[in-house]
Amino acid sequence: MARSPGIARTLPSLRRARDELARRNATIALVPTMGALHDGHIALVRLAKRRAKKVVVSIFVNPTQFAAHEDLGSYPRTWKQDIAKLAAEGVDLVWNPDVATMYPDGFSTRVAPAGPATAGLEDRFRPHFFGGVATVVTKLFTQVRPDFAMFGEKDYQQFKVVTRMARDLDLGVKVVGAPIVRERDGLAMSSRNVYLSPDQRRAAPTLFRAMKEAAKHIRAGDDVKTALADSATMIENAGFVLDYLEARQAETLAPIASLKDGPVRLLVAAKIGTTRLIDNIKV
Repeated sequence: MARSPGIARTLPSLRRARDELARRNATIALVPTMGALHDGHIALVRLAKRRAKKVVVSIFVNPTQFAAHEDLGSYPRTWKQDIAKLAAEGVDLVWNPDVATMYPDGFSTRVAPAGPATAGLEDRFRPHFFGGVATVVTKLFTQVRPDFAMFGEKDYQQFKVVTRMARDLDLGVKVVGAPIVRERDGLAMSSRNVYLSPDQRRAAPTLFRAMKEAAKHIRAGDDVKTALADSATMIENAGFVLDYLEARQAETLAPIASLKDGPVRLLVAAKIGTTRLIDNIKV
């Protein structure tokens, strides 16, 4: 039977457990999550185990990255299943603070990222989001003090924001990106996929197919705007309301005009019904 990981819910208990893990100079990797774990999260845990001797997974649904109209209250919470999955992977410690621990009365400090956080992608539609992410991730890094932190590339702009923040603030953490884990039909794994109705779930892989089609044309030297417009039509015809489908420089997230401005990343965000999905691919 798999051994359950240790669970810390207060800062003193986290510090004791973390110091015990770090004995004999053992390296520590952190996998930050909001729970509702799926195979994409498990891939991050396995990557963490390859990079470090000890693995900590945080489970904290961070209220500061949700706007008032978003799904904080209904965000899936599957604690027992999450712990069983982490036990099966041999995770050493779960950091599971409550909101009062992370944001005690009088909390008034925020991290305000720029650079990739102001690229005009997610920030254009969720202007609150990266400030909430940057603040909570900075706290997680200073609380756990990991050597490595694993982030999935599905949230590509977030990955770039966190990477830049850790570097700019000298947080002493190497941020490691992990490739997107997909369902067999190409849909990027996400905790929010559980919101999809059967019809929406059948339509959802169109995002990936449309990006692949645009990437094929861009690699062939076709006009970028035309390739994106054709794929945007494909997405909208599948029943999505498109927020953006963009070709960006993969490192800076600056807009690009052609393949020579690369490396190029295609990024998409669209809503089907009440569920908003994001995805991205290399060109």
